Amino acid sequence: MTERAVPFYCPYCGDEDLRPEAEPQGAWRCESCRRVFSVKLVGVAVGGRQ
Repeated sequence: MTERAVPFYCPYCGDEDLRPEAEPQGAWRCESCRRVFSVKLVGVAVGGRQ
């Protein structure tokens, strides 16, 4: 089992009152706008832009 990424604010309304949600796995619920969302790491960029 992996640890879930912890968001600091809701990506929809910006509120910081977030609670873990059981389903779907790794999801978060915003107590302000009532949306449920998840955070997923897609990858790590290699190299930099100049």
